[in-house]
Amino acid sequence: MSQGSAATQRYRVLVVDDHARARESVVDVLRASDYDVDACASAIEGLNRLAVKSADVVVTDLQMPGMNGLEFIREIERRRLNVQVLMITAHGSVAAAVEAMRLGAFDFIEKPFDAQALERSVAQACDRRRLYNAAGESRVEGDFGRGNPMKTSQSLDSTAAMIGSSPVMQKLRQRIAQVAATDETVLISGESGTGKELVAQSIHALSRRAAGPMVSLNCPVLSAQLTESELFGHKRGAFTGAEADRTGRFEMAAGGSILLDEVTEIDLTLQAKLLRVLQERSFERVGSSETVSVDVRVLATTNRELTSEVSAGRFRADLYYRLAVVPIAVPPLRERTGDVLELADHFLADASARLERGPFELTPAARLLLNAYTWPGNVRELQNVITRACVLNQGEPINAEELGPWLGGQPREKTFEQAVSSDVIGLPAGLTLEEVERRLIVATLERFEGHRGKTAEVLGIGVRTLSGKLRSYGYAPRERDFAEIG
Repeated sequence: MSQGSAATQRYRVLVVDDHARARESVVDVLRASDYDVDACASAIEGLNRLAVKSADVVVTDLQMPGMNGLEFIREIERRRLNVQVLMITAHGSVAAAVEAMRLGAFDFIEKPFDAQALERSVAQACDRRRLYNAAGESRVEGDFGRGNPMKTSQSLDSTAAMIGSSPVMQKLRQRIAQVAATDETVLISGESGTGKELVAQSIHALSRRAAGPMVSLNCPVLSAQLTESELFGHKRGAFTGAEADRTGRFEMAAGGSILLDEVTEIDLTLQAKLLRVLQERSFERVGSSETVSVDVRVLATTNRELTSEVSAGRFRADLYYRLAVVPIAVPPLRERTGDVLELADHFLADASARLERGPFELTPAARLLLNAYTWPGNVRELQNVITRACVLNQGEPINAEELGPWLGGQPREKTFEQAVSSDVIGLPAGLTLEEVERRLIVATLERFEGHRGKTAEVLGIGVRTLSGKLRSYGYAPRERDFAEIG
């Protein structure tokens, strides 16, 4: 995988579009999001570029002279290039979308595209690429690793997938273990970036269906007709462009699990058909009257409050009750007290392994800043911040001044300036970083009443390192300090 190479410093995206202005627009959006972006004006040029420089995600237009977008995806498949594919086109149609998804496209967006939708889709594609490769899984017959994940989850360590020792995470892992032992339908709710898909994969990995496939469908990216075809399949001639029979995701998942990602985005009409599948475990393909029965476990995720969606008439109440047989709520990072630094250390180690340099470290002030932030983007935002800091790191410990400008978005509970101001730990403005570190260490030690073990744990340093810094400060230890040095 390209992420493991020494040359790779961040996710690589290749943009292929013959229209210069559209191509430059996509490039600008992705570079602003800190991706390593290359661009080509044709599919042939794109294939030549992929032959010498790998990519994690390919963003391609559909209508291009010579080799069009669908032919481009077919050639990517034929060459077994391990990339996620996102198609953007001004000439969208159900037939083209069906074919693109069948060939393995992760997402399908029409021009004029929304920049946030593009960023979100590319981020999801990168997350999927990272997750599958980190789990050590192999591709399955051209579907794995891109839009049609036919996963064999035997190699997935479900407990290690969700790092954190906070009480809420311990409770979540316990709930996952309880639920996994059953065949019940599970509704996983939580804010974007909390790891709902990881929870679903963990449930599958711990279940009796672990040897079977886990197939997912990203509901927000598809139209109602395309979603129905993807879920249930279709017969040849069912609609324009349906030139061959199509096996749907439910049939693909037979004997395993199906994940309906962001299920609230499914059209109301289609919700009624989905309800029948949950009730009877049977359906008809689009354009067919033949009933197909299937043995599959249904997992669903949502980032919305479903009871509110039901009240507003946007989601069927009967479907809600069928999905929420066993509800699991994934906590936002701001409620996982104590997990932020544990996750940050994991991402630092992960970045060091991928970039093949480091190890990377955070100064005490930087650790305090990360703990003070509320993380509206949750774990994904924390990972992006840490990865960016590691990519740009010049060998020195990562400090708070580097991280501060990247902690934007929603208001924090405490900004860095507030966290080191006089109303918290008595630090006036204008101090050097060395003096800020000294005062933070001493203030933290005082906060834990001289307990060096707890102080070192919070600051993310060893007890001996802490003791050495205190000696250099001329700090006078209390009697209990000597017993803790060991």
